[in-house]
Amino acid sequence: MRTMKTITHWIDGKPVEGTSGRFGPVYDPATGAQEKQVAFASVDEVDAAVASARAAFESWGESSLAKRTAILFKYRELLDAHRDEIAELITAEHGKVHSDALGEVARGMEIVELACGISVQLKGELSTQVSTRVDVASIRQPLGVVAGITPFNFPAMVPMWMFPLAIACGNTFVLKPSEKDPSASLKLAELATEAGLPEGVLNIVQGDKTAVDRILEHPDIEAVSFVGSTPIAKYIQLKAVEHGKRVQALGGAKNHMLVLPDADLDLAADQAINAAYGSAGERCMAVSVVVAVGDIGDELVGRITERAKNLRIGPGNDPASEMGPLITREHRDKVASYVASAAEQGAEVVVDGTGYSVEGHEDGFFLGVCLLDRVPLTADAYRDEIFGPVLCVVRAETYEEAIKLINDSRWGNGTAIFTRDGGAARRFQLEVKAGMVGVNVPIPVPVGYHSFGGWKDSLFGDLHIYGNDGIAFYTQGKVVTTRWPDPSDGGINLGFPSNS
Repeated sequence: MRTMKTITHWIDGKPVEGTSGRFGPVYDPATGAQEKQVAFASVDEVDAAVASARAAFESWGESSLAKRTAILFKYRELLDAHRDEIAELITAEHGKVHSDALGEVARGMEIVELACGISVQLKGELSTQVSTRVDVASIRQPLGVVAGITPFNFPAMVPMWMFPLAIACGNTFVLKPSEKDPSASLKLAELATEAGLPEGVLNIVQGDKTAVDRILEHPDIEAVSFVGSTPIAKYIQLKAVEHGKRVQALGGAKNHMLVLPDADLDLAADQAINAAYGSAGERCMAVSVVVAVGDIGDELVGRITERAKNLRIGPGNDPASEMGPLITREHRDKVASYVASAAEQGAEVVVDGTGYSVEGHEDGFFLGVCLLDRVPLTADAYRDEIFGPVLCVVRAETYEEAIKLINDSRWGNGTAIFTRDGGAARRFQLEVKAGMVGVNVPIPVPVGYHSFGGWKDSLFGDLHIYGNDGIAFYTQGKVVTTRWPDPSDGGINLGFPSNS
């Protein structure tokens, strides 16, 4: 009988076996087989990770920027050298194709590179002689122990959106990755230790709601970052704030791509395919809805259909595959149910991938691409975040009608417009109610030195993730007013101090 591999925690710079006696399954989505199990942390194990981080903060928080950046530069080298290995772990447990996994690692490394320049980002401000011999300086200092709770769809990138910047700012970190694909996070921690990160600066606790709730309640954790679904983001924000923590919680999305009549329809069709079906649609910046304006709808749907039917779907480790399976059987079935309900609720099913299977991988969690046209705005497929390879097309007669239906959405994560008209593009980027906007760019995920985050039900908390907002989130401001009086100064004056 084969012994199943158990994925552990990472505390004090080394793997730590779980002691709770509770485990979760980790599947290979391409075969449907359980390949591993992951230990679920108890409250005591979360407390041990936090205690390790708390002890490490005493010295790490006072460490020089030169020391921190030297470790981060080495870390970036190691990530680059091991990017294929990390991508293979992602593919094995998430299912996305290898090229997509490599792209995930590369985008995560952008934030490591931002963190390498933290000495510039943390420069304070100084105003001299604000009053006679009085100077005022603004500085930023670390918070202490901070935590991150990350989703299954980007098991390497989203953790790298958080902990490199947090530790560069002088904090120590406790990460709770998704229990569905936890191995990549351990590799990230292993490489950080190899780069010279001191014990306890980065800790990982695997687990479920028990671990999450203890993180949100723990008195020694100062701030929590979260990326996931909107219902859980709301829960994270409320519970974290209740326990006095700073919080940024990024929720779900329903991203619209508006296509004007003057757009290059081949480009729009190509990009709709890429943005809707890449990573099997399991990303919060996926295009979920194409809004066809004017009389281009039939032609645009035809071009999208032609491309959709030619996509190659298969195991993520097959170089010929362009799209892999979904993360679990239950999620695959839930996504498929939206296609059936859409037909019942008045949509036209143009491409139905719900019966798709891959030869030799019949038990894998595969779903073919699905394309729905003329989707009513009342349909569940339009109203809900599906998080799978289902693209809805809705029709609008005018730009004004299109912008209204986008702005009426409860979400405001990302959106895009395809047009050759610069005036229309400029108007759109100012009028649309979303945090990230693309102009002829379907997935406008910002580069590392600009912040990522949406509006409305896509973000809970005041600050976006990474970039300048990320640095502000992981630090607290302090203003120091200084006067060094001359020997001749002195005496008693009970009047209210004034600038003179």
